[in-house]
Amino acid sequence: MSLNVKELREYEPELMNILKKYSGSEYELIEVLHEAQELIGYLPKEAQKIIARQLDLAPGRVSSVVSFYNHFSEYSKGEFQVSLCKGTACYVKGSQEIIEKIENKYGIKSGQTTEDGKLSLNIVRCLGACGLSPVMTVNGKAHGLLNPEKAVKIIDSYLNGKIKEEENA
Repeated sequence: MSLNVKELREYEPELMNILKKYSGSEYELIEVLHEAQELIGYLPKEAQKIIARQLDLAPGRVSSVVSFYNHFSEYSKGEFQVSLCKGTACYVKGSQEIIEKIENKYGIKSGQTTEDGKLSLNIVRCLGACGLSPVMTVNGKAHGLLNPEKAVKIIDSYLNGKIKEEENA
């Protein structure tokens, strides 16, 4: 998903206010990106181009920083954010098959959100729960000892309202 022209016009004045706080140094790029993502919710290409122009950087430089850091996202995030571990312990115990099952069932790849805005998928290098491998989090709540069927059953439970957000607190 990307910003349409109307949405970009709504965010551009606030984005410009963020940029005015900085001297225009490339060393401030990460701070600018943090604030821009907080404002918009993600960092679409249109916003990256504005940031690049205002900081006098090549758009590719901004894009490479956004794609390098897991914290930044070029896509809007879904109501349910799934992070699936692909670290060594999880990989050895079958995380790749779980990833493929989720991608095929919901029609998204890592870093993407379903068309309805309900589900985002993010593949991470480690969730720090190797004893539960393979493991994933949904909105920060860990679910471990997974197989492909168990993973989609858990995700479907969130999507169908069988697991409520207050249970995650």
